[in-house]
Amino acid sequence: MREAAGPHSPGTGPAERNTAETSRGEQSTAPVRRNRDADWNAWPVADYLAENYRELHPIDIGVIRHHSAVYRSHAPGSLARTLELGAGPNLYPLMLAGAAARRIDALEPSAAGVRYLRRQLAQGPDDSWGPFYALCRSLDPALPESCAEALRPVRVVRGTADDLVPGSYDLASMNFVAESVTEDLGEFTALCETFVHAVRPGGRLLAAFMEGMPSYRIGAGPVWPALPVDESALRAVFAPRTTGLRIARLAKDRTLPEYGDSGILLLTAERPPASPSQKSQKSQRSQRSQRPLGSLGSQG
Repeated sequence: MREAAGPHSPGTGPAERNTAETSRGEQSTAPVRRNRDADWNAWPVADYLAENYRELHPIDIGVIRHHSAVYRSHAPGSLARTLELGAGPNLYPLMLAGAAARRIDALEPSAAGVRYLRRQLAQGPDDSWGPFYALCRSLDPALPESCAEALRPVRVVRGTADDLVPGSYDLASMNFVAESVTEDLGEFTALCETFVHAVRPGGRLLAAFMEGMPSYRIGAGPVWPALPVDESALRAVFAPRTTGLRIARLAKDRTLPEYGDSGILLLTAERPPASPSQKSQKSQRSQRSQRPLGSLGSQG
């Protein structure tokens, strides 16, 4: 499980499932759980980091290599504003953006996640992030010498996907979020659609998903909702909404705890360019006042 506590997106109508399975092998009869049914403010940051990020795992190397190639395709400072949707306490997606992006919004709904991120920015990243940053910088020499400097463009914003203004970003990144915060396919789809529309027309999309992961535990804590997805599910959601869709797969990492997944799916795509009518609508919207995302409460 490589999940970051995720944002809320609108649910669909009631749905039931006959058997709920957790990644620890438990079964129960229960209704489908949606994002609103979990207490994300109680996300177990310390246990999550201990299980997933206190050392560099093979799967981390694969994700970092994949994502780094996307950021390296952009000149340093060429991305005015990027988004990390449902950032959680995972710092390496933020590190990777540190050369290409002039501003990085880490949108995080969980109070626990926000506290951790803000502490990392204020006091410097934990030593355990050193090997992660060393790999990031070896792949992208344009990154600053220190991890702390790479994180300087980050603004931690407490909020949800519902707070996003469409078209605000040049690039949006989402790692282990949409499939890890709901059991409902409609809600998963809505969150992915919000993710796509967060970037301007022609903007880049970069994401990672746990493949086939059911609802799961972190440590001995409660069961968190998740939706098992595969490549066909991602294509069904993203193909009608994006261009240049590419999906790669990483094999399951046996050095991690057992979360019931079968690997990781890595996605890149672009939001389609705007049509003339969409450009006209955008011009009209720009004439209306909109609350900037940063006003929700940021620190950098």
